[in-house]
Amino acid sequence: MLVLGIETSCDETGVAVYDSERGLLAHTLYSQVKLHAEYGGVVPELASRDHVRKILPMLDKVLAEANIDKADLDGIAYTAGPGLMGALMVGGSVATAMAYTLKIPVLGVHHMEGHLLAPMLENNPPAFPFVALLVSGGHTQLVSVTAIGEYELLGESIDDAAGEAFDKTAKLLDLEYPGGPRLAAMAEQGIIERFTFPRPMTDRPGLDFSFSGLKTFTRNLIEKNRGEDVLPEQQTMADICAGFQEAVVDTLVIKCRRALQQTSMKTLVIAGGVSANTRLREKLETALSKDGGQVFYARHEFCTDNGAMIAYAGCQRLLAGEKNKLEISATPRWPLDQLIQPQERV
Repeated sequence: MLVLGIETSCDETGVAVYDSERGLLAHTLYSQVKLHAEYGGVVPELASRDHVRKILPMLDKVLAEANIDKADLDGIAYTAGPGLMGALMVGGSVATAMAYTLKIPVLGVHHMEGHLLAPMLENNPPAFPFVALLVSGGHTQLVSVTAIGEYELLGESIDDAAGEAFDKTAKLLDLEYPGGPRLAAMAEQGIIERFTFPRPMTDRPGLDFSFSGLKTFTRNLIEKNRGEDVLPEQQTMADICAGFQEAVVDTLVIKCRRALQQTSMKTLVIAGGVSANTRLREKLETALSKDGGQVFYARHEFCTDNGAMIAYAGCQRLLAGEKNKLEISATPRWPLDQLIQPQERV
């Protein structure tokens, strides 16, 4: 089956073509980071308008690179949620209109399921079952995965997600947007041991996360070490970044090991934008190797939002016989454990 995938959930436009027999044929991605940088965050209306400007030329580019015509497509998948309503509607309207014209099935895909399955695009994909750590800007979740579509939520953040904590802490340090990657880069120059940060909710049972207290601790530490109306000096800022990042990473590692022990599984998949964090990958690999486990993740270009993961996830579900009616589906808030309900399947 030859499937076109479209991702427009937030500030990245992604388009890809995936073939069930030949794998990923072509993909392209456009980031709106420069557009939103001056505002310090994503402006929904601007994001929607930019998706409108970019998506059709990107579609033409991907089809040309895959050396196929629109008529060769067997199905179209698009991100139906969660995400920004206007941005979701752009991808959904284009996908639905194309499907109607070509008389092929169309399917709205859950954004986080796309992330969860992104490591399947690699040459050495994980085998089911496994535990997945989903860490993106707005999500931190541990999920038991027994097959595609068979997910059990084990734990999640009760307040700020890990990615949000990175971004908000970066704002406190006046780092440029996007703050999370900037903070991680500065952490490489810092001394981890200089400040002692808490590892929130690791001293109690359970698999839920909480990072708002860690953010508050960091804000107080910044205030304590800053000069008069100025931020702390550069090395102190780097040390704060290093200690903060280590606290987040250690918390994630502890909970992942606990989830694997609880489910008696040996395989962990990390997915989402924060899964590109080098320190997180290093510490998870070290911890799991001691436990006889293994960790899988997507290449860096498929950690952030992209069309390839949507094309793959959509292809698997289309092969299973799922499809949408010709109505645009957009679900800004869509819990992963309610994967089927928000859309009417036929």
